[in-house]
Amino acid sequence: MSHDEQSSLAAYLAAHPEVDGIEAFVFDVAGAVKGKWLTRDKALSVAAKGLPMPLSVFAQDAWGCDVAEAGLAFGTGDPDGVGHALPGRFARVPWLEGHKAQAFLTMRDRHGASAEADPRAGLAAIVARYAARGLTPVVAVELEFYLYRLENGLPVPPDGAGAASWRRNETLSVSTMGAHQRLIDAILAAAHEIGIPADGVTSEAGPGQFELNILHRADALAMADDAMLMRRIVRGLAQAHGFGATFMAKPYGEASGSGLHIHASVNDASGVNVLALSDGGAPAPALFHAVAGLVTAMPDTMLAFAPNANSFRRFRPDSHAPVSAGWGHDDRSAAIRVIDGSKVGGGARATRIEHRISGADANAYLAMGAMLGAMLQGIEAGTMPPPAQDPRDPAAGEPLPREWGAAIDRFAASDCAGAIFGTRLRDIVVACKRQDRTAFLSHIDRFEYDTYLNLL
Repeated sequence: MSHDEQSSLAAYLAAHPEVDGIEAFVFDVAGAVKGKWLTRDKALSVAAKGLPMPLSVFAQDAWGCDVAEAGLAFGTGDPDGVGHALPGRFARVPWLEGHKAQAFLTMRDRHGASAEADPRAGLAAIVARYAARGLTPVVAVELEFYLYRLENGLPVPPDGAGAASWRRNETLSVSTMGAHQRLIDAILAAAHEIGIPADGVTSEAGPGQFELNILHRADALAMADDAMLMRRIVRGLAQAHGFGATFMAKPYGEASGSGLHIHASVNDASGVNVLALSDGGAPAPALFHAVAGLVTAMPDTMLAFAPNANSFRRFRPDSHAPVSAGWGHDDRSAAIRVIDGSKVGGGARATRIEHRISGADANAYLAMGAMLGAMLQGIEAGTMPPPAQDPRDPAAGEPLPREWGAAIDRFAASDCAGAIFGTRLRDIVVACKRQDRTAFLSHIDRFEYDTYLNLL
């Protein structure tokens, strides 16, 4: 289908008379899909007028409950915003029965402004600040996930190998890929249908763990859309093929965690990468300024990269999950990996920063926004980072928050996070995460009882 055919919801429906319904949705602060199902006739009306939905839909906790402290649902009348379908993102939903298609929405309030609680709008504002300086972030992502089966209500590896699975490292396993060929092919086909430039899937270290690579775009907002839509595709198609799929940061205590690695460079108005020197691609001063901004902001913005209780299980020494605010040259143990295009091939266009903190459970709009916002702060300040870390001492540098409550409190009090996201969106995120944490603290699991009930 051409771009013109997908330029509007009405045009898409006209080109696809077989479509009998639309699933229209947004992503909330937690990254959950929220929306409505529409008949074809209703969808045609929405194409002209937009789709009303409560603005409070963005500020819900992990269980879909309204968050009073966000100030959107209670004491306000819970007003509607209006969702408008984004062009180029219409496609059949292959895991739903019948002929259902999707419409991915962007939300505006009653005055026509971007919804203040929408993480997507927060990232859009950061990208606009780059544009005001004549700059464009170029971004790519690597997104990891696990396939699983349920056994006695708990996830287990999909191959049925039991305890032996935990002793295997399946990195780049061709046989593992072959065992799931039909699902992987379906995932890539669905991604390409909605314009996601996914160029491959690889088997990762954990049992049933895979990594999706999404090629770089000179459009950070579209890349964050890609990452969020990719999670939806993987989960929907996995279920259709008889599996579960999860983007939890650490679904198994015994196996490797799942990350969202973000690669970024920055182009000027001529399309030249300002992070590289023109003569071969060695890092330019602007790259080190960007690294300085990242290292400075990292402890305050940890909540954007590790938003959930489970997120913090991933951060352990010698686990490829950084535990301190450091950087290094081609160093995968560092939070920030500097990639020199003159050394890896590709010249100036390949010179970039890889941000390695985020878990796969992060909201891509918030994670990418925190990264790009900090980079711009560093570029504008013109400061230099501390020395590169020694790979033999990856814990050197300022420690990152290793506990959820500490990350929430630091984000809440951070002028840096407020400057990046605006204080209103920062405070909404904090309100949602504090409500999540309160619920977790009130829950006592079986392991805790087994440990302490007869001990104390």
